[in-house]
Amino acid sequence: MIAIELIANAIPPVHTSDPIQKVYDRMVEFRVRHLPIVNEEQFLGLIAEDDMVNESDMQVPVGALALSLVNPYVLEDQHIYDVIRLFYERQLTIVPVLDAKHNYLGMISINAITEYFAKITAVSQPGGIIVLEINNKNNSLAHMSQIVESDNAQVLSSYVQTFPDSTRMEVTLKINKQDISTIVATFLRYEYDIKATFNHTDNNDNARDRYDSLMNYLNL
Repeated sequence: MIAIELIANAIPPVHTSDPIQKVYDRMVEFRVRHLPIVNEEQFLGLIAEDDMVNESDMQVPVGALALSLVNPYVLEDQHIYDVIRLFYERQLTIVPVLDAKHNYLGMISINAITEYFAKITAVSQPGGIIVLEINNKNNSLAHMSQIVESDNAQVLSSYVQTFPDSTRMEVTLKINKQDISTIVATFLRYEYDIKATFNHTDNNDNARDRYDSLMNYLNL
């Protein structure tokens, strides 16, 4: 997905002639702390809540303020990961989107990013979650998917979390089955470390104990 696909036109930009009261009202209405300043199609920068805190006259126009005018933006064809990076690094609540000529096209809100993540992680779909702890040299999503599919299930989404100064990582799998006990047992049989499981029918979460019992029985 690219930036232009997440533009939210419901939030209008502000202009240098707008009084700061209007900017405050708009921030409250849309629950954001930043808004783009636009002159016709030209993007001038962002105004932040902090830029207005020392001004007592609410009718002062935006153009009269001593703005920091931070200027973060993405181009319309940039990947969504670039958008997320700006949200994270600058602690923004909106990110402006410009065309190749740096004309203002619209903005992406933090709510749009939240909805995007909800879709790509399949949070609204029923199913189970398995969190694996693995060595980064053994990170084979193909093998993990093969284990899941061996139980006539599918991986709806997955993501990886790494840790500083460590060769270990966590892999979280969202699976389209709530009863994941058989899948968990297969991961254990392949000597994967199961860090956590969710939404499965075994409330005691004793897959490791059952697997060890089975192995002891087979070794008799």
